[in-house]
Amino acid sequence: MSFLPAFMFHFRGWKAAPISEPLTSNRLLATLPCMETSINSLKEALKNAERVAVLTGAGVSAESGVPTFRGADGLWKNYQATELATPEAFAKDPELVWEFYNWRRGLIAQKACNPAHTALTALERLIPDFTLITQNVDGLHLLAGSRHVLEIHGNIWRARCTRCGKETMDRAPDMGRRPTCAACGGLLRPAVVWFGESLDPRILRQAIEAAQQCRIMLVVGTSSVVQPAASLAFTAKSGGAMLAEINLEKTPNSDFMDIVILGKAGEILPRLVEGWA
Repeated sequence: MSFLPAFMFHFRGWKAAPISEPLTSNRLLATLPCMETSINSLKEALKNAERVAVLTGAGVSAESGVPTFRGADGLWKNYQATELATPEAFAKDPELVWEFYNWRRGLIAQKACNPAHTALTALERLIPDFTLITQNVDGLHLLAGSRHVLEIHGNIWRARCTRCGKETMDRAPDMGRRPTCAACGGLLRPAVVWFGESLDPRILRQAIEAAQQCRIMLVVGTSSVVQPAASLAFTAKSGGAMLAEINLEKTPNSDFMDIVILGKAGEILPRLVEGWA
């Protein structure tokens, strides 16, 4: 069985099979009197968990001022990001695509890590087995000091040669109109996953394994609509993990969560790590 069908079978199995009572049930959630109780309950659960996985999305980066590049934020020179972040656009006009990405790099270079990033770095030091899975490409989790990070959509500060495939890290805000590979002279492209491209199967496999093995999964700052990242919570749930969602508003996955805390990640996540013995 190939890797991707195996993942889809695992996901369908969660929907079809009955699941034993989770660590914190939705019935208990209904009795929680306030956000304070939810935060304290989640904090105590984290203190007793040896394996934790976290999935982060654009909401975490937005608290640092990073544009989402979707909707109105994605408009650049009358182009939508979805028109330029494709292999077809790069094949047609690589200079235009690089102009767009140099603009993005210049914006992101001015942004700093926020308290959500630093809290996750602290949580990693407290949990024996910790995996941070991010949909964000801005590299801010790494900049904050997180070490076990799976960047499933790539990293805007990395470039990949279209000829030899070598990847390099380059934090220059502007890489020029047609950057080339130092090793072979081939044309470089941003090492991010564009629309219409598949995720790196090695990284996706590691993300799925982390979700399968964790005892708690935090889903932070994501709308839970982009696949396959949105399905990772179901994978964790099928393995008996507690699910906790931290987001500004409810998402399509909120009803499956054991704990839902509405608010800014930069205000809530620090509360989960403060005062640990």
